[in-house]
Amino acid sequence: MDSFYLTKNYRYIIILLAIFLFGLIIYLPTPQGLTDGGKKALAIFTLCVIFWISHVIPLMITSLLAIILFPLMGVLPADKTYSLFGNQAVFFILGAFILASSVTRTGLSNRMAVMFLKWFGHSPKILLLGVITLAAFFSFWMSEHAVAAMMFPIIVAIVESLELKPAESNYGKALFLAMAWGCVIGGVATFLGGARAPLAVGILLDATGESIGFIKWTLATLPTVIVMLVITYWLLILLFPIEIKDVKRARIFLINRTACIGRMKREEWSIGILMVGTIFSWICFGERFGLANIALAAVVIAFVFKLMRWKEVEEDVNWGLILMYGGAICLGFALGKTGATHWLVDITPLGSIQSPFILIMMISLVAIFLTEAISNTAVVALLMPIAIGLAIDFSISPIITTLAVTVPAGLAFILPMGTPAVAIAYSSGFIRPRDALKSGMILKITAWAVFNIFAYFYWPLLGLKM
Repeated sequence: MDSFYLTKNYRYIIILLAIFLFGLIIYLPTPQGLTDGGKKALAIFTLCVIFWISHVIPLMITSLLAIILFPLMGVLPADKTYSLFGNQAVFFILGAFILASSVTRTGLSNRMAVMFLKWFGHSPKILLLGVITLAAFFSFWMSEHAVAAMMFPIIVAIVESLELKPAESNYGKALFLAMAWGCVIGGVATFLGGARAPLAVGILLDATGESIGFIKWTLATLPTVIVMLVITYWLLILLFPIEIKDVKRARIFLINRTACIGRMKREEWSIGILMVGTIFSWICFGERFGLANIALAAVVIAFVFKLMRWKEVEEDVNWGLILMYGGAICLGFALGKTGATHWLVDITPLGSIQSPFILIMMISLVAIFLTEAISNTAVVALLMPIAIGLAIDFSISPIITTLAVTVPAGLAFILPMGTPAVAIAYSSGFIRPRDALKSGMILKITAWAVFNIFAYFYWPLLGLKM
């Protein structure tokens, strides 16, 4: 009876607890080394973290609450608070979402997926390699969530054509996990795989004035991505022994599917050319003209030539996420501006670490495991202010700690709440929690080790010295 009462009233209990802690921090004496504004910023931060973790109210509404409280409590002026929504990271995310919508709406992404998998449909192992490679490659240029949603019906059709049984077939499990994990790993390679990277760069820019370009980010992450894709492929083969001899029926399905799609339409060619031009511009001119400016220019061109319809954009873009990112950037700025981040660094065990490399290891460890419990964007919003403060205290580039938070925060392999890509794989009926737990834990520990090895030996070659 008591447990039923607690479950039924969970939402109200969490809200009351958050309000209580918020009030407690406000009315307690200001600790030594912390300003009154910093104490208020920490109270708002605590309130938001509890709401982000518990999901008692939507993430974007929590961000709006923070934006309301900062000027109301005198932490930041109202004009500064609302101006942070004009951060270029927010507009880059918006532009990337709209462009991804155009690729999906024209059918270009679906055509490429089917044609690509058809090339790999010669044996079970090669088809598995095709799934994980395609998922990762698409996630370089589109949100990993959109890639998983696009590939899911194709994988479902493949397993149905092979007559694989849900929850029993090892090959079925391997295909869906390859789809999800390929999206997850590929999603950390560039700014386009998810909004956590632009969000982190936005917080970094507002807090320190420093930034990291498209090419440098990709150069820093790509070796980890490539090694993890190879490890993931062999781990799937090892842990889920393939029980079928050939995939001829799946190949026939993919050939027929390609034939049914027909020849490429003008809209597909046009969007494909526009995307190639946009990606080229991000790589070559991103630092000069700004990633957001290039993304929005591409969006304008798409509408000028009638390659998109606004009604479709309204349906496809998650506008609530735009609010969430604006609020998270505002929160990070307030914590840095009031000195709260430095105070947090001083009282946390991380502040007593002597070695910068050990610091990076600990930050990445917290990020990679925390992302299984809460969304990766919430992990970035939570850890970035602390990571920037630690970078300043250790006299290392805050770009290093930004990467140490953001890349591991994107590597959610086990639980569906970590990323929608994994949740979509669970919805297939092939994946059981114990399947993802064992293999995902091995993958998570391996990913953490690989990330830190490259951080130590490879990053200094890029000028990121600890």
